[in-house]
Amino acid sequence: METLYHQTNKQIQEVQSHMGRLETTDRQSVHLLENELQARIDQIFNQLERLEILASKEPPNRRQNAKLRVDQLKYDVQHLQTALRNFQHRRYAREAQEREREELLSRSFTTNDADTSIPIDETLQFNSSLQNAHRGMDDLLGSGSSILNGLRDQRSTLKGTHKKMLDVANMLGLSNTVMRFIEKRASQDKFIMMAGMLATCFVMFLVVKYLS
Repeated sequence: METLYHQTNKQIQEVQSHMGRLETTDRQSVHLLENELQARIDQIFNQLERLEILASKEPPNRRQNAKLRVDQLKYDVQHLQTALRNFQHRRYAREAQEREREELLSRSFTTNDADTSIPIDETLQFNSSLQNAHRGMDDLLGSGSSILNGLRDQRSTLKGTHKKMLDVANMLGLSNTVMRFIEKRASQDKFIMMAGMLATCFVMFLVVKYLS
């Protein structure tokens, strides 16, 4: 188990280092890097499933600690998965804006006798602007949904880790003071997560209200 654990941890660190290249990679190569990172993340998830099985087979005095280590790796890779999805949503929205700008710049205009005129249909222009706003809202809602899913996954992992930490603490005979400190920290993390979710929902509500 130790060999697979260290191998998985090393792969997570490699993915973290490659994530920083997403912002600097050119448009022609960025999707290849995204596919490579996604393949590595999928491989890590498969290895985590094997680690969970191996951790459950550890001796009783080492089983809790082994499961905690696996949960920490799972939390790290879930964070990487969420970051990759958020980057992809931002890239899709940016590319859509660039396409619309290129279409506008390449649009040809007609002339009317000696005078140059630009035909503008206000209804079509309003409908086009409304469609663009809807597309932007869909991208934003998709990104917000991805963030909320990531937060829910992290909350589930933190709850499981907290419970297992308490079990380990009881088994090791930690003092009541340390136990209270752990519970207080877990409560603080829960409030921070809830505040983040509420803030995200509030921003999404403002966007839907003022852009729709």
